[in-house]
Amino acid sequence: MIKRIFVIFLVLLISGCAIAPGMTMYDEPSSQPDVYKTDSGVVIVPITADLIYKQAAQSKRELSSALIVQRKKDLKRYKYKIGPRDILNITVWDHPELTIPAGEFRSAEAAGHLVAEDGTIFYPFAGMVKVSGKTVREVRKILTKKISRAIARPQLDVRVASFRSQKAFIVGEVVEPGPQPISDVPLTIVEAVNRAGGVTRESDMVNVTLSRNGKTIDINLLTMYEQGDVSLNYILQDGDVLNIPDRVQQKIFVMGEVAAPASVLMNKGRMSLSEAISDAGGFDRVTSNPGRIYVIRGEEKATEIYHLNSRSPEALILGDQFSLKARDVVYVDTAGVTRWNRVIEQLVPTTTLLRNLSDVKSEQFDE
Repeated sequence: MIKRIFVIFLVLLISGCAIAPGMTMYDEPSSQPDVYKTDSGVVIVPITADLIYKQAAQSKRELSSALIVQRKKDLKRYKYKIGPRDILNITVWDHPELTIPAGEFRSAEAAGHLVAEDGTIFYPFAGMVKVSGKTVREVRKILTKKISRAIARPQLDVRVASFRSQKAFIVGEVVEPGPQPISDVPLTIVEAVNRAGGVTRESDMVNVTLSRNGKTIDINLLTMYEQGDVSLNYILQDGDVLNIPDRVQQKIFVMGEVAAPASVLMNKGRMSLSEAISDAGGFDRVTSNPGRIYVIRGEEKATEIYHLNSRSPEALILGDQFSLKARDVVYVDTAGVTRWNRVIEQLVPTTTLLRNLSDVKSEQFDE
């Protein structure tokens, strides 16, 4: 009786390969449509030339001409506003008594007028003058008007000797992170990154953020560099925080029948399907099924699975042009023979146990 059960059990396992251990995604239909669903409702998208074309069109960001024009206007209209702790250098021509002498060993900062915390300075014949929030030209007009009461047709020169009132902060993966003063030269995002020594090799240039007044603006620094998209090149303001994160989240997970399953870091936010598999050591020639390569991507609305049949001649080109996204999972399925071998490996202990039970029963019957 036990031998009969054993034989039936073995026949069921041989005919029921679908219950073999190991992950299997789906059985490809004889004629693949563009997009279809499995019995479990998972969307399967075959990787084709049309899909590559659509992907390339979506990744290429359309440059906004209106925003580009706006940024250029912002640069032209930029004017530095004086603030507390700035140091002003004020010169009245032909009246050296009104000009603090710098001397041989005194810098312009030491010889200048410090703007107080209330935004004022004191100047002879003008008294206390409110200068905070005003441009250099506006301060010159105010002082000229006040001093003209004591001096006929005064000629003034006003400039900022030291910019100390306003700062923007560059943090994250740059060579020299830290605060950067805002001066009469517009401090744009590109200029700030350059002043900080540029980005490091571990930087994520795609997901840069600009924090301003409690709001966060997403900046694609790579697009700015490669496509010249100056629409994102904001002029930094006082208190802005520009964060260049590291690329620890820019990973691709390669699993299944590859030589060395691992997580692979993307380079500058880019990696193709072929690159990911190659970095994982390539296919396992014995156990892999190159006809079943999958990219599992968790989108906001639903999870999508992309399928590449690398047995086709065009697969090498498609795999190299299919762009992965951060946190994608690349899975190389198992070959049918390998799955069957694994069934046998798990079946051997069970068959041995049943055979031993059968032998025990036979011995008891003989006795």
